[in-house]
Amino acid sequence: MSEPNLTVVNHPLVQHKLTIMRDVGTPTSTFRQLLRELSLLLAYEVCRDLETELVEITTPLEKFKAPKLEGKKLCFVSILRAGNGLLDGMLDLVPSARVGHIGLYRDPDTLQPVEYYMKLPDKIGDRLCVVVDPMLATGNSAVAAVERLKDMGATRIKFVCLLAAPEGLKVFAEAHPDVPIFTASVDRELNDHGYIMPGLGDAGDRLYGTK
Repeated sequence: MSEPNLTVVNHPLVQHKLTIMRDVGTPTSTFRQLLRELSLLLAYEVCRDLETELVEITTPLEKFKAPKLEGKKLCFVSILRAGNGLLDGMLDLVPSARVGHIGLYRDPDTLQPVEYYMKLPDKIGDRLCVVVDPMLATGNSAVAAVERLKDMGATRIKFVCLLAAPEGLKVFAEAHPDVPIFTASVDRELNDHGYIMPGLGDAGDRLYGTK
C-alpha cells in the first residue's frame, strides 16, 4: 500500500504489542493496557512535526533559550466509543491537549455511519486535530468524522488508527487527500461483514469486554 499520506509505524515494540493484541486468548485487561501503550507510541510519531518556539528559561546554572510548543494546544478527537482506548495513552504523552468526541455507530445493514453525539473544544480552527479510532475498516466513520471537523472549521487534521484495511485507506484518501494517516498495520482485506482480516476482532468489544 503506497498512499502518499500514509505512515505505517513499524517499530519493533509497536509490532510486538500489536501481535499480542491480535491473539484471541489475550484477556480484556491486557488488551486495554496494550492499546494504551501503543497509542502513546503512535502519538509520538504523530507529534513529531509540532511547531516550537524558543523561550527564555533559567536553569539551575544559567539563563537559556530552549524550545517549547507554540500556538493553541492540539486537540485529540475520539470517535466513540473505541477511540477512547487510543485517547488515554495519547493524553499520557500530551496531558495538556484538548479533547473532542464524535459519537458514530455503524449501521449493520448499510455499514454507513450514524452520528449521535459531537462535542469539540473552542477555536477548533486554530488547533491541530488528531482524530483517533482503532480501526479504519470501511473508512466511512473516519470520513464522516473528519468531514464534521472540517464543517466546524478545522483545517489541520491527522488521523490515527491501530489497524487499517486497503479498502478503508482508499475511501479515506479519496474523501480527504489532505489528511495524513498513521497506523501500526495495513492488513489484508475486509470480510463480508466489514471486519478487517486478519485483524483483531471488534476493538470496542475487546477493549470493554462486551459482545
